[in-house]
Amino acid sequence: MAPFSGAVLAGGRSRRFGRDKARFVWRGKPLMRYVLDSLKDASERFVVANRPYPEFGVPVYPDRIPGGDSLSGIHAALASAQNRVVAVAACDLPNLRPEYWAFLLEELGDAPAVVAMGPADWPEPLAALYTKDLLPLAERLLREGDYFLRRLLDEGGARYLPWSEVEARFGPALFANVNTLEDLENLSGAE
Repeated sequence: MAPFSGAVLAGGRSRRFGRDKARFVWRGKPLMRYVLDSLKDASERFVVANRPYPEFGVPVYPDRIPGGDSLSGIHAALASAQNRVVAVAACDLPNLRPEYWAFLLEELGDAPAVVAMGPADWPEPLAALYTKDLLPLAERLLREGDYFLRRLLDEGGARYLPWSEVEARFGPALFANVNTLEDLENLSGAE
């Protein structure tokens, strides 16, 4: 497996959740720990956030161009990573697994990014692989105030993987994210 960096984005305000999702303990460990564990094969792991997370034992880097929502986080991840390929994941996706990242690495080829489509036939950009080739485009979009992640993916030439293929390998709950406490209860009941 080629070396890659693993970045967990934890810059959201968790308004709907009502507290810091990254630190919320579910089934004995914080939600962010599930995502960091899924990235165990990365040669480096770090968090992109504008607040400290010392308890996770990995570096934390702030947004370099704040105010652009998830695009600011992806930009910071690409700018901070030691490797050309960066796995970027939101901190609220506890069903991600190392096998998922290995699959994306196999599918990357010479594309600047590889992104799985989700069950609603929409890309899952916060569970995707990016290369540093997209850094200039991400910076330009941030400077222009265009924070739509799909624009980064489409203009950047990302490769999209069909949901049917992803679901067949990893199940229907792979991208179940946690925006509310109710989402977490539903995730618990889905097993």
